[in-house]
Amino acid sequence: MEGYKTTNSKGKEEKTSKRTFTISGVRFEIDERYEFIKQIGIGSYSTVCSCYDKKENRNVAIKKITNAFDDKNDARRVLREIKMLRFFDHDNLITLLEVPKPSNSTTYNDIYIITDLMETDLHRVIYSRQELTDDHIQYFIFQILRGTLFLHSANVVHRELKPANILANKNCDLKICDLGLDHGIIKDDDNTVQKLIDNPNLPVEISNNLIYDDSKRELTEKVIARWYRAPEIILNPNDYTKAVDIWSIGCIFAELLGRQPLFPSDNYLDELQKVISVLGSPSESDLDFIKDEKVKNFVNKLARRTKQSFSIMFPTANPVALDLLGKILILKDYMILNKNQLVKVYLILVLILLI
Repeated sequence: MEGYKTTNSKGKEEKTSKRTFTISGVRFEIDERYEFIKQIGIGSYSTVCSCYDKKENRNVAIKKITNAFDDKNDARRVLREIKMLRFFDHDNLITLLEVPKPSNSTTYNDIYIITDLMETDLHRVIYSRQELTDDHIQYFIFQILRGTLFLHSANVVHRELKPANILANKNCDLKICDLGLDHGIIKDDDNTVQKLIDNPNLPVEISNNLIYDDSKRELTEKVIARWYRAPEIILNPNDYTKAVDIWSIGCIFAELLGRQPLFPSDNYLDELQKVISVLGSPSESDLDFIKDEKVKNFVNKLARRTKQSFSIMFPTANPVALDLLGKILILKDYMILNKNQLVKVYLILVLILLI
């Protein structure tokens, strides 16, 4: 416990107590009312732990963003996340409890975000030994659609829906988190696709460029997030719609059914090839949403593939689930579930759950 001087509203200094601890080399300095429980995870720009709030008698999650202002895009993402969390209040979205004010308003570099605490995330659920029944999957998809519909009703696109960004409790309640993805264009990490589009005759080696953590040999968030991104984000990054979130939900849906990612890829070109290998080669009309003729020609030159049957890929799945999955994962942009269709699917799931 350490003492810190702060200035109150009358300009007088007063001493407050801070609790300090270190997680994986990251030093936390928080109000003494919070007692550290355990580390939850480390993200691309933050570290998260669980704490007990003695004042409110509840467990909370505390996320620390270190050096939040070093990178303009990261700072914008943090600001966006805080604004979104303050604006939204919904059962299927993570709840913002507090953004502690820094002791010095001009020299601080770190930001803390305190939210309600969930027990796990959907990624851990999918790869656990827990049996996932029809009821489980239906209730999960219902809640993801419900939260997404609420975001879309405010004209907000999440852009990075994936199992790790959907938090869960033992009672199967879900909450969508990580609302801070920047508005900027999501680019091809190694420029492989763009090189081939701009120079179709250029021999480009498609290397296995997976990004690994050298100590744990695990895929980083940057690579995993690509597996859930809609083709239009890759091929038409300046002009995409809310449909990209529905595509991500379809990928999560398939992962719940098969207990493995549907489109695991090494790079963006490999991602496109994986999508086409499952959904089949697109027709000319399927590519109407692509305005750049060079991009359209590039896609047409990819190896032709026949659409796979979801009933063969997921032989034990409910046919109704496969029918819905087939309506979500379609390459033709205008046929992807739009807002009105999303409302209908949501209402149908409501009726099923009430029976």
